[in-house]
Amino acid sequence: MDRAAKKESIAELTEVFKTSSVVVVAHYAGLTVAQMQQLRKQMRQAGGSVKVAKNRLAQIALKDTDVASIAPLLKGPTVLAYSKDPIAAPKVASDFAKANEQFVILGGSMGKTALDQNGVKALASLPSLDELRAKILGLLVAPATKIAQLTNAPAAKVARVVQAYASKGEAA
Repeated sequence: MDRAAKKESIAELTEVFKTSSVVVVAHYAGLTVAQMQQLRKQMRQAGGSVKVAKNRLAQIALKDTDVASIAPLLKGPTVLAYSKDPIAAPKVASDFAKANEQFVILGGSMGKTALDQNGVKALASLPSLDELRAKILGLLVAPATKIAQLTNAPAAKVARVVQAYASKGEAA
């Protein structure tokens, strides 16, 4: 890799670190190409990305960013998983680690907060942003449907009483 390519790689990584809300660092030694492609595909579907970068270049790119706390994790064959959604990358990485024991999560960072393995797993267990929005929407819509049911209930009761008297009159 020549000097210009290194500068370009550092600039690209710096941009990734500045724009991502969460970064997960993991070891990937022993994974096949197909498994890495599967990880990239799952991450892309969740709205995140996976990048394998030289540790030294990544450490240089980390300087003056919020995620500088992950620098000690960059040893050995590491892969960086990142996303703008704070739940997407940890969730996909955690699920992938469960299915592939060669993929070992080392830790990560969410903004200025450093995460260890348990922190990444805790983030992965949270519902995603879309799930939270759906729950809030459900809570907001529920009172409206109950009010509609209550306003319709008296009319339905009156109709049942009239029907009961009508059928009683027919029987007599």
